[in-house]
Amino acid sequence: MLRPFFFAGAGKTLLRNPGHNPGMEFLIPLLLVILPALVITAALTDLTSMTIPNWISAAAILSFFPTAFLLGLPGGAILMHVGVGVLALLVGMAFFALRFLGGGDAKVMAAVSLWMGTAGVSVFVLATAVIGGLFGLLLVLARQYARPHLAGGPAWFLRLMEPKGDIPYGVAIAAGALVAYPASPLVAAFIAG
Repeated sequence: MLRPFFFAGAGKTLLRNPGHNPGMEFLIPLLLVILPALVITAALTDLTSMTIPNWISAAAILSFFPTAFLLGLPGGAILMHVGVGVLALLVGMAFFALRFLGGGDAKVMAAVSLWMGTAGVSVFVLATAVIGGLFGLLLVLARQYARPHLAGGPAWFLRLMEPKGDIPYGVAIAAGALVAYPASPLVAAFIAG
């Protein structure tokens, strides 16, 4: 099936035909797995070290563009995704300044929002907020009631269970991203074929 997509401002129509290029048919699902793999990595590193490395956000941002182009997203839609990502970064920076989020959390939220676009970002934010609230509540309860029984655990787990410790919000961000990912235009474009 031949589908055109337009690059905003270029005035050119680019055609793609993955049906005649088996390499492209194989490449698109691999690209679509990148975001879930990266957010799971972010959750695990945040859980164990209370940090999210910058390379995770950078890889998510950089992998969005080839994925969007190969799936045939129109240039205007890609620009909307970029706008959503930039807006999420600005909100994340404000939350970081207010000490509501860590810097890595803000960057990962912006990168995920880039992938979600206008169609998926509300599901992502809502799922992240609900899951984050539940995770935070469970962690506070675990810190209060389970801490005396945790002697001898791994250092990262003991640090996680510190009564006044930070909450690794990357876990909630990852869970919210995984819940919302099917609502993203990229996944919808892949399913539509």
